[in-house]
Amino acid sequence: MNYQEILSKGSQILRANNIKSSNLDCELILSKVLKKTREEILINLNNKVDTNQKNEFIFYLNKRKIKYPISHILGFKFFWKYKFYVNDSVLIPRPESEHLLELTFKYIPSRKSAKILDIGTGSGCLIISLLKERCNCNASAIDISKEAIKVAKINAKLHHLENKIKFFNIDIDKFNSNKYDLIISNPPYVNKIDLNRLDDDVKLYEPRLALYGGVTGFDEIKKVIKKSSKLLKYNGKLVIEIGDKQKNYTIRNLLENGFYINKICKDFSGKDRCLVSTKINK
Repeated sequence: MNYQEILSKGSQILRANNIKSSNLDCELILSKVLKKTREEILINLNNKVDTNQKNEFIFYLNKRKIKYPISHILGFKFFWKYKFYVNDSVLIPRPESEHLLELTFKYIPSRKSAKILDIGTGSGCLIISLLKERCNCNASAIDISKEAIKVAKINAKLHHLENKIKFFNIDIDKFNSNKYDLIISNPPYVNKIDLNRLDDDVKLYEPRLALYGGVTGFDEIKKVIKKSSKLLKYNGKLVIEIGDKQKNYTIRNLLENGFYINKICKDFSGKDRCLVSTKINK
């Protein structure tokens, strides 16, 4: 069986199981099996796969067939400009979350030093990408999940930032520290109804702890805002990701906790996704 044949057969199987990205996923799986780039595979479609390679391909294909995330199969996900290790202990980085970085960069000039806190760091993709672009900054990152912190530490080491980020396995309610110039957070914000509507590859295989924000979806958002009002310096910035239709409640909560709203950012689909606010209470 050659590359073309195994890709075609795999795509048919995935399409039959309602995997929309069937062609791409098969190319990525074969790339992993052969340890070749997709480009190398696509220009050598007549090359043969041996029995071991075929069996390994089928093994991963069967996992993807039951909606196991392609990023978990590959063991990595690209975010911003960088490659991050991921497993089923962390939320897979989403393109929508890159808006958080774009906003943050506007408030931290490239040569400025700043003390930054990442609340709910997960894989560490946000804070690591931020420090790769703003090398004069230092950071702390917290997560309630011990396994997520392990993943974040692996990624920090992969990007040679293990000495610039302090990691804490702790609930935000119990975290106390000196004041920060900026806090960035992508907290769990999916409500109870929407949790059951998520795609199977998310609902079945990504950590509920990183998704579920309580019955209304606001539990963790409220905690982040309340704690940020205590941890930020005067004029410090909070950059937070929110879910669809959560803008008005979040703004109200920010105002009640002594913040000024600087900017609201929409995602690629036109939904309100991020807010930047400034602590104005001393």
